[in-house]
Amino acid sequence: MLTLALALAQIDIILGDKPANLARAEPLIAQAADANAHLILFPELWTTGYDLPRASVLAEPFPDGPTARELRTWARNYGLWIGGSMLERDEHGRVYNAAWLFGPEGQAVGPYRKIHRFGPMAEDRWLDAGCEPGLFHLPWGQTGVAICYDLRFPELFRGYALAGARLILLPSEWPHPRLHHWRTLVPARAIENQCFVAAVNRVGKDRANTFCGHSMVVGPWGEVLVEAEESPELLVTTLDLSQAEEVRSRIPVLQDRREDCYHVARD
Repeated sequence: MLTLALALAQIDIILGDKPANLARAEPLIAQAADANAHLILFPELWTTGYDLPRASVLAEPFPDGPTARELRTWARNYGLWIGGSMLERDEHGRVYNAAWLFGPEGQAVGPYRKIHRFGPMAEDRWLDAGCEPGLFHLPWGQTGVAICYDLRFPELFRGYALAGARLILLPSEWPHPRLHHWRTLVPARAIENQCFVAAVNRVGKDRANTFCGHSMVVGPWGEVLVEAEESPELLVTTLDLSQAEEVRSRIPVLQDRREDCYHVARD
């Protein structure tokens, strides 16, 4: 599949209330299915928000916990993939900010566990850090996954591009006053890696932050294909993923890398 119909669900999140957040999500999944989307992507921690002092209580096992079972059922019933990050508890009791993808044939793909924890929002206090990239082979091809603060670490995105990813998914809770950073870094990651970046952000407020929205999909030339503002919205757009190969052939950045020349000695 070289053409992907992608939906971004820019939503507000009710802090710590999984049933309410899931209830808000199902109509959006139905709307995306009616628009013939292949994939709907929700923001970072979209079922709980940053209720991190309660993370150990709110976290669930994946892919067989109650939320995962519900999402797998919806994916089958609506005939599309569902993605986003949630609080995951592993078999050892560790809690992660983890992205999973659930498919229409009962697939559960993941996890990508967020590598870079964001200290100003206390992730390093309440959550364990992932240590493996999330590159997954999906029906539309190799797809990388990053989460929010990961956007500031271009090494991860470059690794995905070198491994053949034409699309990188980025669920986020990116707050004001750093909207300018968001609108700069998302296109930068797409341009430098010559791939599509689909970045979905939340809106609304929690106890300490106001979130800036502006979910967007950026193409491999750096063009913004679709962008929301700062209210809840479902964006749907269609991507021709073959454009990534076209751009990479015209300006062969990945081939022209000289990795042996990049080491910088430290005093």
